[in-house]
Amino acid sequence: MKTQLLTLTPDECDKLLRWLHQPRDRDVPARVPLRNYTMAVVMLDAGCRVGELVQLRQEQFWFADAPVKALCIEKKQAKNKHERTIDLTTRLRDAIEEMHRHWWTSDWPNGPAYAFFQVRRSQPLTCRQVQRIIKSASAQSIGREVHPHLLRHTFATRLMSKTSLRVVQELLGHSSITSTQIYTHPNSDDRKKAIDGLNDKD
Repeated sequence: MKTQLLTLTPDECDKLLRWLHQPRDRDVPARVPLRNYTMAVVMLDAGCRVGELVQLRQEQFWFADAPVKALCIEKKQAKNKHERTIDLTTRLRDAIEEMHRHWWTSDWPNGPAYAFFQVRRSQPLTCRQVQRIIKSASAQSIGREVHPHLLRHTFATRLMSKTSLRVVQELLGHSSITSTQIYTHPNSDDRKKAIDGLNDKD
């Protein structure tokens, strides 16, 4: 029997993102919520794994003084070493522009400038730090702790209602279509639409 994957509802996504985006701790610099919000959007709108997220560099988001049109996850960053490219949503593009204004610099000479860091651009946040950020924000915004990977599941499930299995496989970076098939589960809305469709006259 196929396992039903848990995902975030659209309302839960909105609540989580609003909570991340709005500063609530006066001791935290105002730009920190923007970073945390953008990380969540990258996972929700581009399907990044947390291990990929922390390796992303500024230049992968911002090039020639403008946001890139698509995010390229490099082979060395991807879990299965398969490069993939994901077009940016409007929401992610807007977040990138804000990150460039408040976090990123275009004249960093000393090694890689990571996209998501705490103090030094050469030292990215760890997977554990990102997990703590998402778990804390979700507990406070939607009443339950969620792992960052649930954001990737949500991205994949949303895609399944809009495109083919092969396209979802490519966007997720799965080497096998079998891995992608776990997202083909029907939900209550799908079942209702199917039955409602019987009411339509041919």
